[in-house]
Amino acid sequence: MLEVKQLVKRFGDMTAVDNVSFTIPEGKILGLIGQNGAGKTTTFRLILDFLSADQGEVLWKGRKLTEKDYNVIGYLPEERGLYPKISIEEQLIYFARLRGKTKKEIVPKIDEWMEKFQVKGKKTDKVKALSKGNQQKVQLISTLIHEPELIILDEPFSGLDPVNAELLKDGILELKDKGSCVIFSSHNMDNVEKICDHLIMLRNGQMVLDGEVHEIRQSFGRTKLFIESALSLAAIQATDGVLTSKLRSDGIIEATLRDDEVGKELFKQAITFGYMPVFNQLPPTLEEIFKMKVGEGHE
Repeated sequence: MLEVKQLVKRFGDMTAVDNVSFTIPEGKILGLIGQNGAGKTTTFRLILDFLSADQGEVLWKGRKLTEKDYNVIGYLPEERGLYPKISIEEQLIYFARLRGKTKKEIVPKIDEWMEKFQVKGKKTDKVKALSKGNQQKVQLISTLIHEPELIILDEPFSGLDPVNAELLKDGILELKDKGSCVIFSSHNMDNVEKICDHLIMLRNGQMVLDGEVHEIRQSFGRTKLFIESALSLAAIQATDGVLTSKLRSDGIIEATLRDDEVGKELFKQAITFGYMPVFNQLPPTLEEIFKMKVGEGHE
């Protein structure tokens, strides 16, 4: 279990991380979101002791991280870095040995992980001969191949197409099932929503969202409505509490409501016209919530 307690980090007059606290139990995934400069990478560096905190502490399994603990950590930095002139196999063996693994332990796993991430190339190929996407996969494999107990991934989905992003998600979930603690940052809210057990949003170094994804969404109310009926767009727009509305090309009207109760009023109106193929009232998406919270920071 990873415990982060009241972390504070200042750079001169700027507070980059301001009283950040969270816990990640074994076999759970935490997503850390926020704009560029919100404090995500600094938080990761404080956890790893690359930076010294001005206040607070980080505990792994109830105690401070020791040098030996770094062998059970997998860290993917935002700034990628591979050795272009050596082979995939040599690269993966080298990084695994830095984490206390032997060549004998790692070599049998290389083919399995290359197949899992569908790396295009042979393990004897030099890294520089690979496409950018395949180089990124090799970097990810080097982070995960030793099956770390704590995995920290800084923007792991950056630059990956949807197919390869799905492969990465599967790899993360597989290690989660084996009991690993995972924390990652991402600007892709869809990825966060699909695989995270818990979510934290930072804004200017402070925590502005903290909770399970579905709980956070529900806390904003069911203010998104999708309706297909004989009820006209004009009638919907005229209803008190409808903030925005538009007719989509597929014939569904999409509306933003002031609160849940407005949906009940629209349902009463629409049902008088008989059959209604679509009436779906949902909380805002994580991406919409992200934009709302970022907007509050600029008021």
